[in-house]
Amino acid sequence: MKLSHDTILYICGSVAVIGILSTSYLLLKTQDQKDTIEGLLQERNVFLQENSRKESALANASTTISEIQRELADVQEDLEDLDDDYRDERSKNGEFEDQLRDLAGTLGDLDKLAKIDEELLQKYSKVYFLNENYTPEKIKQIDEKYILNGKDVAFFHGRAIKHLEDMLKAAARDDIDLKVVSAYRSFDEQTSLKGQFTQVYGSGANTFSADQGYSEHQLGTTLDITTPEVGGTYNSFANSEAYGWLLDNAYKYGFIISYPEGNTFYVFEPWHWRFVGTDLARDLNRSDESFYDMEQREIDEYLLEIFD
Repeated sequence: MKLSHDTILYICGSVAVIGILSTSYLLLKTQDQKDTIEGLLQERNVFLQENSRKESALANASTTISEIQRELADVQEDLEDLDDDYRDERSKNGEFEDQLRDLAGTLGDLDKLAKIDEELLQKYSKVYFLNENYTPEKIKQIDEKYILNGKDVAFFHGRAIKHLEDMLKAAARDDIDLKVVSAYRSFDEQTSLKGQFTQVYGSGANTFSADQGYSEHQLGTTLDITTPEVGGTYNSFANSEAYGWLLDNAYKYGFIISYPEGNTFYVFEPWHWRFVGTDLARDLNRSDESFYDMEQREIDEYLLEIFD
């Protein structure tokens, strides 16, 4: 088919237009890509700058952390030194407080000892003489229900009478009816009593009765005990159930038998009991030792706790 001249011109114009349009499109597309690339490059630069800033900040932070760690190590070392110093001071203070307590305890013991009659644990039977003017610091009357019928009122050391009452009550609970025949006797009363015994027994009275000033009764912590059944026949008291009870139990209340069998001071006196404090009485009971066989210096160690 043969194309006309006009058709050929039209076709050629159209191709030219298409070429121009294609070129324009390509130019526009290239510009957009360029703009996109430039935008990306700017974003990259911003990112790199921000990253550099962060890296710098991180480096600074690492340096700061290292410095803080060094400071913390120094502080820890200082704290350990302070802790050591504190422990040393606390140890010194503890030792000082212990010394103060010991001193306070010593002063307390000395004050307590100063208020306790040192005569109460002396061996006053043909050994030491008790002054004629001596009287216990205080005496109290023993309840009449504990006195043997027909006997006068009796008195006992005021700070030891509670121990006596506890013992008499304990005996009663065990159906043992202990009765007091005699307790505190003054120097003059002992003089009179010894005179009466001497008139009756002559020199034989020295085997069972102390001279004035040598009697434990003057201390106010000693008493003669019997039962209604035994009454005044004291020697038979050794065969009584009451005497057996005393041997088994009196030490619990601070009482000892002063003149047991075989003693070298007086005849065996099962009725004669003396308060010496529970500590000494218990130790004597455990060791099966007699009060008068102990050294006085050993006995004196118990004085502080005699009324406890």
